[in-house]
Amino acid sequence: MPQPGEAAGSPTIGVGFLGAGPVTQAIHLPSLARLGEAFHVAHVMDVDAAVASAVAARVGAAPSASMDALLGDPAVDVVAICSPHQFHAAQVIAACRAGKKAVLCEKPFAVSAEEAAEIAAVSAETGVPILVGAMHTFDPGWLAAEELMGDLPRTAHTLRSSIVLPPNARFEDFATEVIARPAAPHRDLGDPAVVAAMLEGGILGLAIHDLPLVRRFVPDFADLEVLRAEIVRPFGYVILVRAGGRTIELTAAMTSTWKPDWTFEAVGPDSALTVTFTPSYVQAGSAVAELTTGGRTRTAGPFGHNGYEGEWRRIAGIVAGTERAPEAAALIDDLRFALAIVDGTRSHITEAAA
Repeated sequence: MPQPGEAAGSPTIGVGFLGAGPVTQAIHLPSLARLGEAFHVAHVMDVDAAVASAVAARVGAAPSASMDALLGDPAVDVVAICSPHQFHAAQVIAACRAGKKAVLCEKPFAVSAEEAAEIAAVSAETGVPILVGAMHTFDPGWLAAEELMGDLPRTAHTLRSSIVLPPNARFEDFATEVIARPAAPHRDLGDPAVVAAMLEGGILGLAIHDLPLVRRFVPDFADLEVLRAEIVRPFGYVILVRAGGRTIELTAAMTSTWKPDWTFEAVGPDSALTVTFTPSYVQAGSAVAELTTGGRTRTAGPFGHNGYEGEWRRIAGIVAGTERAPEAAALIDDLRFALAIVDGTRSHITEAAA
């Protein structure tokens, strides 16, 4: 009998999830539901067996509380890693060694450059391709922007990532009824160590979606310096970076706003690019890119899908052999760039406190 979403005589790609939290429930399952001609969910693993069972029941998948059980399941072709950051590297490596066809890991795919290098080595050894779930890099609006921008990557002097969103739960609840959402911890914003940790969380959890886009304009960041780093209440950040001769502005605020906005900008002496993305967890429509040069504006988008679906479309192409996986070196450099901003932010906070 065909699996859920599988047509008789035309087997689809079986996906196994390591971690069944809100990202799996409200982002990936709706995306895969729209791609039922290519995928079915075969296995859902979570350390909370009740959550695994409840989520798996929604999609007719096998549940478990064991990574080994999922990796040993022959119905799982592709592993999606949606667990806490600190488990990513070990789980990516285990999935590669299990001989799966591809691995999609939520950002960041490692928490150190050493872990990233080990992952790249294992991926090369096993031949298992790895994708990192920074969804904006797969958004057709951004891909169109790359085709539009000409020499702007060479000439841009200012880069901005500006994010204004309500708390994730608002969008999660629009997408699905989330099972077992984690409680928000209490934080002492008078403690510099807490502030530094919150900024790190903002960089690796939110800004990291746009940092691969920023790095398109800053291939060399050896001189990276954080000039400003502050928390925005109740949660957000203002971070000012100088790297590669360019000014980088990273701002975010998660409030009770009525008007979500997520914008990436690159400004040069003769042209400017603005890419407006759909908010997190929104499942419809791509980014819209606008390039203005000499008073003339060219627009690309919106397209029929966004980066969440784009990730899975890319995986389907990789499994079919029609598309190439991202270069491991580029993924490592993207992570190194994010970690350099984290380190610079911690140093800035420590110096300010002293």
